Amino acid sequence: MRDKKTVFYSSLAVSLVLISIGIFAPKQLENFSNSSLSFIYNNLGWFILGSVFIFFAFCIYIGMSKFGHIRLGDDDDRPEYKTATWIGMLFSASIGISLVFWGVAEPVSYYIDPPFGTGYSEESAKTAMQYVFLHWGVSAWACYALVGVSLAFFQFRKKLPASLSSVFYPLVGDKIRGPFGKSIDVIVILSIVIGIATSLGFGTLQVNSGMNYLWDVPIGISTQAIIIIVVSIIYVASTVSGLQGAMKHLSNLNMFLAFVLLGLVFFFGPSQMIMKIFFQGIGDYAQNFINMSFRTEPYGDGSWISSWTLFYFGWWIAWAPLVGSFVARISKGRTIKEFMFGAIFIPVLGSFAWFSVMGGSALTFIQNAGETALANAVEADITSALFKFFEYLPMSVFLSILAMVLVIVFFITSANSAVFVLGMISENGNPNPSHLTKIVWGVIIAAISVVLIMTGGLAGLQSALVATAIPIAVLMLFMCYSTFIGLKEEAAIISGREAKEMEKAKPKLSKPEKPEETNIEPAILAEVEEARKEEMLVTNK
Repeated sequence: MRDKKTVFYSSLAVSLVLISIGIFAPKQLENFSNSSLSFIYNNLGWFILGSVFIFFAFCIYIGMSKFGHIRLGDDDDRPEYKTATWIGMLFSASIGISLVFWGVAEPVSYYIDPPFGTGYSEESAKTAMQYVFLHWGVSAWACYALVGVSLAFFQFRKKLPASLSSVFYPLVGDKIRGPFGKSIDVIVILSIVIGIATSLGFGTLQVNSGMNYLWDVPIGISTQAIIIIVVSIIYVASTVSGLQGAMKHLSNLNMFLAFVLLGLVFFFGPSQMIMKIFFQGIGDYAQNFINMSFRTEPYGDGSWISSWTLFYFGWWIAWAPLVGSFVARISKGRTIKEFMFGAIFIPVLGSFAWFSVMGGSALTFIQNAGETALANAVEADITSALFKFFEYLPMSVFLSILAMVLVIVFFITSANSAVFVLGMISENGNPNPSHLTKIVWGVIIAAISVVLIMTGGLAGLQSALVATAIPIAVLMLFMCYSTFIGLKEEAAIISGREAKEMEKAKPKLSKPEKPEETNIEPAILAEVEEARKEEMLVTNK
């Protein structure tokens, strides 16, 4: 029993240490996070960019190659969830809450301070959408898809535990059940805890800002702590209902609210400009994808790349174990090709549509209509960007309330999926973890969210998250190799099985039939032959 709880107790102990440091030595924690972030940006930025591109290339390769027909499960398994529900759960468990937070703030920030060129210009508006699409495009979803497809293959096809250590079975064999595998699971759990706590911290700051904007609720740590506690009680209560219950319904509610908000802003906003921005952005993104993906600015200070591109790519890597584990859990029965198409390209189009409607509208108001006050408001307080933007649309109060409800629901579903995954890994891959384990992790996530906000707000959240990206990226690179070996062996097994089935299905060649034997006596046959000869003689005469 103690061996089964090793991962849980070890990761719990480290999490409690982080919480204690945050409470009793917040300044030291903030300084350590910032120095770690600076070291990563200055020395390992190239590693993060290169790793993310490798993840994307690997996902496309296995999706388009002969491996694409391998099913994530037995050959007769079929998907548990309808495609629409599946996609809704993808968004709810991953970047939904972040889309709401950054939908307006990020494009406007790039417009004000672009990666190159002059701000507040037509060119900077175009560049802003181009880099938004980079940060939220296929590179992000490839990180999730890599972990998801690898874990789903080994979990459902090879019948290994639902822990990320199982992915390394082709490399280390049964060592995944020993200290090596448990060490990997502890690292993954810590990454998930910090990642989800960071995202929930962003959501809390935005909810607090919205409450201040609408009802003059004070902005401060006390208010933010109350928001986290209340929402934590809701998501802990919902997670005990199980995956089929709360998560499915909340994910569908998420998608409904998101479509309503998106549709209203599209209808009230500059609809024609939004469509132009959407298509222009996709074209610029596709044309400059390679260049942007490897841009490191070696001859400059690289501050913009460090603050944005490396931050986002580190964010996606740090979040990959969480989202990938959850995506694997809901993807049983799909083929690898179907999985890759659904987990990478469909969510990307949804993200592009969101930024085109929200960010594209804001840029149109600022650049074309001269509403520079909106840009100034975003620059002054990034957490209130969405609510300031709604002031330029009809029904601004209703839109603000709808956005806050959407953030809270995304808040709950993100934490719900995180607690579920943490429970699975803590209990050595148990697909249905106990309620007690999920409740413990729910409380830990809430506590770390409060600590991160106390130790530095957005800067502290950003530092803590990206610092976890390097060890996870190393694990994911080995994951590519291990998954390739596993898929190659499975393809050989399938080919051999198909060859045997074809051999069995071939019609067997029948032997030539022997002349039919007769039971007529030889004497009678001689008489018949003699009579036939006499008849021929008579005929000739």
